[in-house]
Parts: sequence; structure tokens; C-alpha cells
Amino acid sequence: MTTYVALLRGINLGAKRRVAMADLRAWLADLGYTDVRTLLQSGNAVFGTDKDPDTVRAELERRLADGAGFPIDCVVRTADELRAVAAADPFGHVADDPSRYLVSFLRGRVVPPDHAPDAFAPELFHLGEREVYFWAPGGVRNSKVLAAFPDRKGEVATVRNWNTVIKLLAITQE
Repeated sequence: MTTYVALLRGINLGAKRRVAMADLRAWLADLGYTDVRTLLQSGNAVFGTDKDPDTVRAELERRLADGAGFPIDCVVRTADELRAVAAADPFGHVADDPSRYLVSFLRGRVVPPDHAPDAFAPELFHLGEREVYFWAPGGVRNSKVLAAFPDRKGEVATVRNWNTVIKLLAITQE
């Protein structure tokens, strides 16, 4: 059995697009996924199944749309893939506030930007295969590096701070 992490995009950020985590856990259990756990209210779930990642994502998005009444994009990673993301940790030597250290998880491959990694210093970014790491020491709200990475048409991505990445990793190991 494979342990998966599902990262839901764009829910519970305001009054609209609300999804209760109890409902999310029930919907995942309805799909036959086991040991379902959620973290925070922003759409992070950990569960087990023998299905492949593409099937998991497709099933999950269909079930979420049926249950919530609106489409919800998901990015899915195995526990091993999440472990590799944490192990890569390109900014651990400078990121002294994990709430300002972010990882953007993409459904597809990273497309290199037209910017050099130090173009926004002291803010930084690092490209992974399907992740982009961001260090925004001045905060997220007015970050120039985050503003330089707008969503590309048709690309699905969702961002989590380093605290959440590490907590999700810990849940996969329970």
C-alpha cells in the first residue's frame, strides 16, 4: 500500500469554497482509501491506497466536485516524494522562519522562469522537478519573488509553508 498526500488548491480561503475536513475525510474513505488523516483547514490529506497517482488524483477531484459542489484541483504526492522534497531543502541554511519558507507543488514539471535565482535578493527561489521553493524573509504579502511566479494557464499548483510540509511528512510516518 502506498501512502499519499493530497494537497487541495483554493479551498477555505474565504467565505466561499468551504470544505469541512470531516467531509473531506469521509469522501476519501468513500473512495476506499485507508488511514485517512487531515492537517489544518487548508486541504491537506494523508491516506493509503494501492491505486496509482493519476487514478488517485482523478478519483479525488471527481469525488470532491460531487461532494463540495464545485471543482477542486488537487496535487498528489507519495510519501516518498514528499520526503524527497523535504530532503532537498535548498534554503534550510538561511530560512529562519518556516512560515516564510514556501514550497509550490505543481501537478506538472517546473517551467524555468526568465529570472536568475538571486534576482529578488534577499528573497530567493529554487527550482525542483515539480516544486519551486521560495524564501521570502520579509513576508509573503508583498513578496516580489512570489509575484514573479504567476499561475500559468492550465498549470495546477498549490503552495504550502515549510511548517506544513514538515507536519505532513511526520503524518506520513505515523
